[in-house]
Amino acid sequence: MRVDLHTHSTASDGTDTPAELVRRAGAAGLDVIGLTDHDTTRGHAEALAALPAGLTLVTGAELSCRLDGVSMHMLAYLFDAEEPTLLAERELVRDDRVPRAKAVIARLNELGVPVTWEQVARIAGDGSVGRPHIATALVEQGVVPTVSDAFTQQWLADGGRAYVEKHETDPFEAIRLVKAAGGVAVFAHPAAVKRGRTVPESAIAAMAEAGLDGIEVDHMDHDPDTRARLRGLAADLGLLVTGSSDYHGSRKTVALGEFTTDPEVYGEITRRATGAFPVPGAGGV
Repeated sequence: MRVDLHTHSTASDGTDTPAELVRRAGAAGLDVIGLTDHDTTRGHAEALAALPAGLTLVTGAELSCRLDGVSMHMLAYLFDAEEPTLLAERELVRDDRVPRAKAVIARLNELGVPVTWEQVARIAGDGSVGRPHIATALVEQGVVPTVSDAFTQQWLADGGRAYVEKHETDPFEAIRLVKAAGGVAVFAHPAAVKRGRTVPESAIAAMAEAGLDGIEVDHMDHDPDTRARLRGLAADLGLLVTGSSDYHGSRKTVALGEFTTDPEVYGEITRRATGAFPVPGAGGV
């Protein structure tokens, strides 16, 4: 069984529609895929309608969080998408994305980069606008060669010249909200240092005490030594270990299924969840 629990569609900052994403996942030989767009579940219905036979969908979202000035992401799986408190928090985070993006564009303009809101809005389409869309605009302008090259201190990384904060949820509150909605909480790419500052292991230990279920260990932004260290930390704290592609379509070079989650861990995630359940494909449309 091949399980990839972290992917993105055009509902946030991926380049594949939800339907295209699940079809690609089936063609790639995956058995289970998690759709975890940023702070939104808007892509779930389309993905479910197109889900091919032989592929199971795990519904989820990647929640934007911040702890002591450090931006971090919390993967929420199989929660009740209509639970009102978590829904209101997701909407609060999502609604702050547009003014934040416009503020980033203003800073880029001050730095001499002629990116416009119209350009970024075109790139984002119907998705929740975010820094990857602005990074794509920088690629279109010839400022950087790839989206990843825009996430440096020179441009869009946390604390970078064009960085602007947005509303982000306290991770302890995110864990509480996810659990209250019947979901499972996994800290995404916790040691992705190239993205900026990361939270200390002491904070991960505190989150484990607060109900965190797991940490994403096998990820393109973790080198082998980091993965080994995180595995040891997870064992010490009694946390589940997941692996995922963090697929964004053509916006990143990683392929679907490049990193995967152990089937036994996937089974434990499904056992812990009470807000929603994995959905097996029936052939799609």
